[in-house]
Amino acid sequence: MNVFLWIAQAILAAMFAMSGLEKLVRPKDKLAGKYPWTQTFSQTAVRSIGVMELLGTIGLIVPAATGIAPVLTPIAATGLAIMMILAGALHIRRKEPSGLMTTAVLLVLCALVAWGRFGLYGW
Repeated sequence: MNVFLWIAQAILAAMFAMSGLEKLVRPKDKLAGKYPWTQTFSQTAVRSIGVMELLGTIGLIVPAATGIAPVLTPIAATGLAIMMILAGALHIRRKEPSGLMTTAVLLVLCALVAWGRFGLYGW
């Protein structure tokens, strides 16, 4: 189970790092094609979401890998799961079913990592 959790953490970290960096460095008008919801958010809000995704990425890997404050890993997974719940609600409200599937998969992975790292396979 520990190996599965590490694989899930790596997948989540890669996904959130790519998404967060993109939201952080690209202008809002360039993101609208890939992320239609950005049209209704300010540039500051989009960048703030990107920063939270990057912080969550760091929290998924660094504490668990170093053994320094490893309780931060399930907390980061829980925070990212909450973000995915909010993102899912946004996609439902905007009637964007295409974004809902990715959000649901990420939510499930975040919840599994949080559950696994808070439980028996935590530190």
